[in-house]
Amino acid sequence: MRIERIEIRYTKMELVSPFETSMGVEAHEHHIQVRVDGEGLTGWGECAVSDTPHYSPETVETAWHILRDFLIPAVLGRRIGAVGEVLPLWVKVRGHNMAKAGLESALWDALAKEQGISLAKALGGTRDRVPVGVSVGLQASPEALVRKVAAHLAEGYKRIKLKIAPGRDVALVKAVRREFPDILLQVDANSAFALDDVGIFRAMDDERLLLIEQPLGYEDIYDHAKLQRELKTPICLDESIHSAADARAAVELGSCRVINIKPGRVGGFSESKAIHDFCAGAGIPVWHGGMLESGIGRAGNVALASLPNFTLPGDISASRRYFKQDIVEPEFVIDKDSMMAVPVGPGIGVEVLADRLEKVTVRRQEFKINR
Repeated sequence: MRIERIEIRYTKMELVSPFETSMGVEAHEHHIQVRVDGEGLTGWGECAVSDTPHYSPETVETAWHILRDFLIPAVLGRRIGAVGEVLPLWVKVRGHNMAKAGLESALWDALAKEQGISLAKALGGTRDRVPVGVSVGLQASPEALVRKVAAHLAEGYKRIKLKIAPGRDVALVKAVRREFPDILLQVDANSAFALDDVGIFRAMDDERLLLIEQPLGYEDIYDHAKLQRELKTPICLDESIHSAADARAAVELGSCRVINIKPGRVGGFSESKAIHDFCAGAGIPVWHGGMLESGIGRAGNVALASLPNFTLPGDISASRRYFKQDIVEPEFVIDKDSMMAVPVGPGIGVEVLADRLEKVTVRRQEFKINR
């Protein structure tokens, strides 16, 4: 397929309710939607950056710059038969994984459509449904958190992830576990603690948590190995893992027993698959994280999560969990088993609704080949 046109859109989508973590409060999701056109086919991808550098060093503005000035010029006008042909074109661009993932995922979608197969099949997925859970932001009190968790359980979610932060940690976990003794429960610190806080995590060690996600520094692997030796509960790394090489280092050091894979964080589906495959061979379970994506990114997440070593429920909640109205059809829902269906249509398997996309677009830019 020859890449004839690429469009990027900065979108701002209002959340159903503000989402608070140790990094701050979000009321809107600021992302970049990427459209690739060639030979009558259209591929869609989502660059899951934010308007702040709080989770990742990248922001909407940095990703826009890298896409516009480096990544898009490298592929526009080229004839591409596989995504693997594109990655060497970007090798001089160090980092900027979110920007790369946005364009790479659009190419995966377009090429899967060219073959007439689903993105899940193109990626090597093996399941038609994937287990999902829900992430619960910080609440005003343990009582408020318990009420929020109860509401999500009533919606059908069977795995709950609690955001924690210094001073808002053990009491929250104990309150939820006391009220719901048998649910699948895990916590996410988003790098908010230090190794000296080991006592906080020891206090959680008897709460039967599935895992403790990214307790220490966002680039740390070494200190996590020290912390893991002190705990029965598995540590899961998120922000620290940017590549398959990072995953290998973490596993060999004993820094974690679980890894969270987010395509945006690691540079796209190709690197996600490499991490998945390494972890499968090393006996390390993986699960799919979430970046509050629209239906475009969510469709890709579900497809990737259908690979066999995604054995823990992912943060791929229903569209209505975050947005009153998604920009794709059909929207994503969960069934009675807390599972989400993997789209079977060509590519991402959902239709992007132009009118809804236009309503949430802050700005757009188009790139075309000279005919």
